[in-house]
Amino acid sequence: MFTLKPYQHKTLEALETYLGAARILGPKTAFQNFVQENPTDPGNQHYRNCCGLEHVPYVCLRLPTGGGKTCLAAHSVAVAGRAFLEKDFPTVLWLVPTNAIRTQTLEALKKPDHPYREALDNAYDGRVRVFDISEVEQIRPKDLLESVCVIVGTLATLRVQNTDGRRIYAHNENFEPHFAILRGDDPALERFADGAVKYSFVNVLHQLQPLIIMDEAHKAKTELSNDVVLRVNPACVIEFTATPIGSNILFRVTASELKAEEMIKLPIIVTEHGNWQAAVRETVLTRNGLEEKATHDHDGYIRPIALIQAESVAGKATLEAIKAHLVENEKVEEQAIAIATGSQRDLEGEDLFDPKCPIRYVITIQALKEGWDCPFAYVFCSTANIKSAVDVEQLLGRVLRMPYAKRRMVPELNLAYAHVISPGFAVAAGELQHCLTNMGFQDEEAEENIRPAQPKIPGLEEFPLFQTGGQGPLVFVVQTKPDLSVFTPEHASRVAVEPQPEGGFSVQVTGTIDDDFAEKIITATPKAERDGVRRVVAIHRFASRTERSPAERGMGFSVPRLCMLVQGMLEPLEKENIFGDAGWDLLAYPAEFTGR
Repeated sequence: MFTLKPYQHKTLEALETYLGAARILGPKTAFQNFVQENPTDPGNQHYRNCCGLEHVPYVCLRLPTGGGKTCLAAHSVAVAGRAFLEKDFPTVLWLVPTNAIRTQTLEALKKPDHPYREALDNAYDGRVRVFDISEVEQIRPKDLLESVCVIVGTLATLRVQNTDGRRIYAHNENFEPHFAILRGDDPALERFADGAVKYSFVNVLHQLQPLIIMDEAHKAKTELSNDVVLRVNPACVIEFTATPIGSNILFRVTASELKAEEMIKLPIIVTEHGNWQAAVRETVLTRNGLEEKATHDHDGYIRPIALIQAESVAGKATLEAIKAHLVENEKVEEQAIAIATGSQRDLEGEDLFDPKCPIRYVITIQALKEGWDCPFAYVFCSTANIKSAVDVEQLLGRVLRMPYAKRRMVPELNLAYAHVISPGFAVAAGELQHCLTNMGFQDEEAEENIRPAQPKIPGLEEFPLFQTGGQGPLVFVVQTKPDLSVFTPEHASRVAVEPQPEGGFSVQVTGTIDDDFAEKIITATPKAERDGVRRVVAIHRFASRTERSPAERGMGFSVPRLCMLVQGMLEPLEKENIFGDAGWDLLAYPAEFTGR
């Protein structure tokens, strides 16, 4: 049995407390009382009577991407049933934004051992029936009386202005038995011109007053969506989304809580690149490194997967170009690559959790943005400018989920990774922070969880005994003893050579290494080993330069004093000058930086 996390228990407790109060005080008063005592969302919260349903609780549970919204939705059925609906077996209309999510949700709810279905079966002793909205003709009156009936469909199926010809709005004799046990006298029911009630599925729902579960509710904020809710005539509506729009936010879960409960991988380690080939190359190296580390993590099988977002046909980094680059330049086997688009669906039929599954790279444009979930996804790569890629946040969300919702033994497997095309980290971080905010993160959480990758120095991994860092010595290992005769006495005094028990010689060089000294170190080693030593020396010099302060490097610099003209004279810029003499008002200027 899947065990709920503490924040999930708190979310359901908040829902039950509110619905219990709403049954007595009404939805609006109960909401205002609850948020006053439990201000979980910033701002002044006022209850909105959505769709004009004054007596219908219509609230939103806000969880960031990776928070388990669907799992909570399954548990919320029993909560609403006992706290507000007061029905032994409520009818549930479960609405989702896309067919992909509809298929995914149906598969989970129909699978007996899936946590979503287990939540319903445990609450109702297994008396649960799940139907696709295309299967509603199979629902019998007995099912509605003796079981919890969950009908899963998309808003698009119901969201029409003209109901003529739409199957679920159409008169159907198969529904006549339902009207034998329902009143059928509600004036809001759809009727024929002669006033006779249509035997339609929507008219059945209208009289049953179902519980509506609204997944990704921010996509349901249209006038037509409101019409759907009115036609269905729900007893209660519960929204689940990371980014609510005009919703009555009852409870909010933060990304920090998800991380604390080991639900998501954070922070995101971001590396920016100048071209798509470099981004793909580093994506391969990152993924390969993670897979090697995963072999040392024995708490559940992991095969890290990289998601690569291609450009459209008009761009250079197309699906075909990226796949060719992976195969020809990065030597990735074709069977390890899957392309997922509307027309090419290499992922169909693949169990990505199966250790025998070969897929390690998924190339897409936007087909994975919804309805696809694989916690093995660790590396996100965008080959386009991330500012113009509208699907970045959805794809990025795929790499945040933690495998098995459990922190890994290997630290690197607790992080997510992103390789992007960007002129610099500040730009990349800004765009990705915006994506995280749209995914339900608070501003400060988004900022804290975007980290730059440490500078990668090629060749370092080939020298396990190599040490670097500021004022520390250069240390490397060679197989043949260096020729110390090439050094001047001063240089020789800074070089120590020690034979190693396992063979070879350890070379330690202290002090600053200038160009002349560097060349002598390389010359002192046999030709067969010089390329490797040359890289080691270059790496150490680079690290020493970057870790030493300008003063330590013998550099001088000055900081200009900022001044302003006061009565024709340059005066140091002080608070009194800028706000007094200059009359400058900070609030008169936009916060957004528009220059370079």
